[in-house]
This record gives sequence, structure tokens and C-alpha cells, in this order.
Amino acid sequence: MIRVGFVLHAMQVAGAEVLVAETVRRLRGRIDPTIYCLDSVGPLGEKLIAEGVPVISLGRQPGRDYGIAWRLARSIRERRIQVVHAHQYSPFFYAALAKIAARGRFRLILTEHGRHFPDVVSPLRRGVNRIVLARLADAVNACCEFSAKALSRIDGFAGRRIEVIENGIDLDRYQNTLEKHELRRKLGLETNRKYVAMIARFHPVKDHGMLLRAIARVAAVRSDVDLLLVGDGPLRGDLERQTRELGLSDRVRFLGIRHDVPEILQAIDLFALTSVSEAASLTLLEAMAAAMPVVVTAVGGNPEIVREGIDGLLVKRGDDATAANAMLSLLEDPILAQRMGESGQARVEDLYRLDQTVERYFDLYRSLARNRRRAFASARA
Repeated sequence: MIRVGFVLHAMQVAGAEVLVAETVRRLRGRIDPTIYCLDSVGPLGEKLIAEGVPVISLGRQPGRDYGIAWRLARSIRERRIQVVHAHQYSPFFYAALAKIAARGRFRLILTEHGRHFPDVVSPLRRGVNRIVLARLADAVNACCEFSAKALSRIDGFAGRRIEVIENGIDLDRYQNTLEKHELRRKLGLETNRKYVAMIARFHPVKDHGMLLRAIARVAAVRSDVDLLLVGDGPLRGDLERQTRELGLSDRVRFLGIRHDVPEILQAIDLFALTSVSEAASLTLLEAMAAAMPVVVTAVGGNPEIVREGIDGLLVKRGDDATAANAMLSLLEDPILAQRMGESGQARVEDLYRLDQTVERYFDLYRSLARNRRRAFASARA
């Protein structure tokens, strides 16, 4: 069994964290996992602890907390971890320092997911990445071509080393046997209305404000269209205030964090994602798996997933007028919407299956663990 350590910010309900949780669950019996959180265990971490998975909070202090690297290195040595998989840059930074402290006694993977906007890296950080940190990584990968190119072009990692391992989702969760009207009755939705939904944390990068402005335009034309917002976050109060100011209080529902996302996605008419920056959104893949037509901003990895005019419609970042027109075109043409939804579903089934993603990561763990054993055998000879 391969001993694998995962390093993240916190096990919140977000893309990278959900991927780690599913990887741990699906590789049970083939890997011996330990999850390290820089900041806090988080709700997903609590669930995994209940399932018997070690989840350790490193208690990061404000600013650069170099003590984390020593604590992480000590735990890795004690648990005899062979492969450390760091998700996102800060976890990789501390894991790389831990590798120095542990004298290179484990293999290190960096996986890049989302990117900041605007995406700016100082020359100093780029130089440290290229000269020091990149050499400490035994493998570098990203969840889409957009993130892979950013690692090379912006962060300074060698492009030839970067592999793309696409995100994947569990397709079985979207094989629902209930009819849409039955799902709506179960969810408390009306059968004679149209529903647009966005599932994302309430964070500036997701730009819910743009979607609310777009829905205000749609609502001025169609009296039968409502918006469902699934998620939570620091901007909830601001978004509720904007909803009132736009006169949308009776047209927008804040559903909070939900555990019935597959059912919600199969009960709606249209999925929207208005992020200013995105990598390979799991909720976008989930919506496509549910055969939903989608309207998404043409940022990050979205155009890699959604083929314009085939699987959905792409709009410019911040352009609420174009987004409103795109939503109206799909809401008013059910045949086009159905065709795009079915095309997107087939695309996800072909390219974005969770079992494929997990197996590719396991192959990487096995390869690195094998190389590590050979290296130590040679050192002893």
C-alpha cells in the first residue's frame, strides 16, 4: 500500500477538496492516506475523520509561517509517507520546504487548479519557482490546459514537465429515475416556472453580481424565470442587498449549501457560471452531466470544456447584457437547449469521468513510490 500525504488549505466544500476526498475514498485499500490542512480541518475534513481518515490541521499563523514546514516534515517522517500531493501553490510552497527539511525522503507532486484574477506574479517569486521550487517537484500537473499554461508562462515552471490531468465527476450521481415535475415537487419548486441556477461559493471571483444584473434583464422580459443560488460565503449579505436593490427579491432564492445538487441540476432549465476566473469547474461538469444547457463566461478552462454553440454558450467576463441574451435564447428555444444539454452530457461521459481522473493519479503515485524505493536502494548500495 502506498502511503500518500495530501496538503491543502482546508477541506472546505470546493473543487480541489472534493477531488481529494473522492480520491481517498476510491483508492481505499490501495493507498494509506493522511490529509494535511494548512489552516483548518473544514467540513469535508470532519466527514473524512468520521470515516477513519487522518486529517491534521497544521494551524498556520498569519503571514509566512515557516514552522509549518518543520511540523509537516516531522509528521511525514513519523508516518513514513512516500508521496506528498500538494494542491495549489501555498500548500506546495510549504510541502517543498518540508521536503528540504526531510532531506528529500518523499516524492512531491504539485497540482494547480484555479488561478487568481488578475493573475500577477512578482519577478522574485517567479525566479524562486524556476530555480528552487520547480526542482523540488517530482511531478507537476494541472486540471486543464489553461492552468498548465499559467504555471509555465506566469509562475515559471518548465512547460515540458507539466501534465494535464482533467477533473472528473461521478456520473452515477446524475442517473436519476424521477421525472422533472416529481423532482420539482420534492424540492419545493413550481412546475410552471423556468429556473436558472448557479452553484458556487459567494466569492468575488465568481461574480454573482454580474449574474444578478443579467437576471434583472431577463426578468424584465420574462415573468416566469427565477434564479436559484446554491452556496454560501462572505458576500452573501452583499448579494442579498443587491437582489433587493434590483427588485428581484421574489425572483431569486438563496438555497445555501446543499447536499442534493444532482437533483437540483436535473430539476432546472439552465445552468449559469459567471466567474471572472475559472479552471475546470466541477459544478460546470456536473451541470453538463445532468444534460443541462449552460451559459458560462469564456474564462480559464471554461472554453476547453464547453464548445461554443455545441455544448452551451460562452459570454465575455462581466457582460451582463450578452449573458441575459444568451440565457433568453436558450429559455425560448427548448429544442436548442435540449440539443446542447445532450451534447454536453456526452462530452462529460467521454472526457471527464471521475474514475479516469483517480486512476491517473494512482498511476502517478505508484510510479513515484517505485522510483523512490529504487533511489533509496541505490543510495544504500
